[in-house]
Amino acid sequence: MNKNDLKQEICRKIDQLAPLLYQLADFLAKNPEISGKEIKAVNYLQKILKQFNFDFTPILTGKYSTAFIAVKGNTHNKKIGFLTEYDALPDIGHACGHNLISMMSIGAAIAFNQLTDKIAQTIVFGCPAEETVGAKIDIAESGFFDDVDAALIIHPDDKTSIGGTSYASHPLQVNFIGKEAHIADPVYHGINALDALVDFYTKLKQLQNTFTEPNLIGTIITEGGIAPNIIPAKATLRSTIRALNSDYLENTMLVQIKQLANDIAKKHNAKVELYHYEPLYKDLRSDMRLNEYYKHNFNLLGEKYSIFPDDYADGSTDVGNVSHVTRTCQPTICIGKDIFAHTAEFACAANSAFGKEQAIKGAKAMAMTAIDILFE
Repeated sequence: MNKNDLKQEICRKIDQLAPLLYQLADFLAKNPEISGKEIKAVNYLQKILKQFNFDFTPILTGKYSTAFIAVKGNTHNKKIGFLTEYDALPDIGHACGHNLISMMSIGAAIAFNQLTDKIAQTIVFGCPAEETVGAKIDIAESGFFDDVDAALIIHPDDKTSIGGTSYASHPLQVNFIGKEAHIADPVYHGINALDALVDFYTKLKQLQNTFTEPNLIGTIITEGGIAPNIIPAKATLRSTIRALNSDYLENTMLVQIKQLANDIAKKHNAKVELYHYEPLYKDLRSDMRLNEYYKHNFNLLGEKYSIFPDDYADGSTDVGNVSHVTRTCQPTICIGKDIFAHTAEFACAANSAFGKEQAIKGAKAMAMTAIDILFE
C-alpha cells in the first residue's frame, strides 16, 4: 500500500474509532483532575490501550503516580511517539483542552498501530502535570525519548496554526533575609530586607534593558514584612524569567540576575536565598519537516491554518524539553472562535460537539504525519 492509500485508510480507521474517542473526551471533561492527581484519567486511558493490546507500563513512579508509556508494534523500523496530556485546572476543569489532546493522540496512535504493527513501533506517552511541574521534563531527562524518531502532539486553540516556538522559562524566587527590630529602637538596629528587595527590583528592571535577546521578566512581591513598625526581617520576590533560547536564559540572564541579587544583599548587609520553584521549561525547537507534513495533511483535510514565524511565542510548554531530545512540533487546531485558554469559555469549547469534531480532524492530521515519517 502506498503512502496516499495508507493516509486514506488511517482516516477511515479514526472515523471507526470516533465513538470511543468521543467517550474518552467526555469522560475526561466530566471528571477533571488536577496535576498529579489524574487517577481516573489514567485508569480510563489504560483500559482503552489494553483493549487494543498495548503494553502499558507506569514510569517515574517515585515522583508521579500517573505517568506511563504504552507500547505496541515492531521495534526494527520507526518508533513514533504520541504525547497525551490529561490534567485539568482547579475550579474550571479542562480549560486548556487536555481532554482533546488525549482524544487526538490516543486516536492517532491506535489507528497508526493498526496499519503499521509489523513495521513500526507505536509509543503512547502518558504525560501528567503539564499545568504545574511538566512531567515531560522528567520523561525527557530519564531517556524515554532518546530512541524515538518523532513525538507528536496537537494542542486545541482558537485557531489552527503551524510553526512558532515557545519561551524557555525558569521561575526564580528571591528571599532577602535581614534582621527584625522595632522601627523606633535607638539601640537595636535592624536590617531591612524589604529595602534590599526594592533595590533589587529596581535594578532588575535596569538589568533587563541590557539583555540582547528576546525575553520576558514578570515579578511579584509575596512577602514584605508583618507590621509597619517592625523592620522587615524577610522579603520575598517571585519572578517568571523567560527567553526564546534556553542557553541564553540559563547562561546569561539567570547568571547575571543571581549575581545582582548577591550584590544587593551584600550592599544592604543582608543575606539572600535563591531557588527555582518550578523546573526549566526549554524553548520549543519545531522540526521544520514535521511542520511541512502538517501543512500538507491539513490541506488534505480541508482545514485552513495560519503559519507563525520561527520566533513567535506566546507561552511556555514542556513539549520544548521533548524537542531538545527528539523531533517534535506543536501545531494547534481550532475548537472555537475568540476563546482563550484557561477560561471557562475554553472549557466549554473543549467539551463541545465542534471541539470534538475538530479533535477527530486533529487525530487524522497527526496519524497522517506519522505515516509521512514512516516513509522517510
